Amino acid sequence: MTQIGRMSNPYLYETLKMMIGQMIVVQTKKNIQQGNLTSILPDHIVIEINRTPFFIRMEEIVWVTLAIT
Repeated sequence: MTQIGRMSNPYLYETLKMMIGQMIVVQTKKNIQQGNLTSILPDHIVIEINRTPFFIRMEEIVWVTLAIT
């Protein structure tokens, strides 16, 4: 279990900070999501899909890339 306030992957966190406001594709351990990255915190990101926010835990992320529009 991750401790509160501890970053699981600081490199991913810093990369995602530069992507805020852009459309991204996120591969998690269960599925792929595509949406607008609206927020990032040390333990999760928020992407908006059809005006609905989705919270994805950093521990669940396999890879992230910018979406092709």
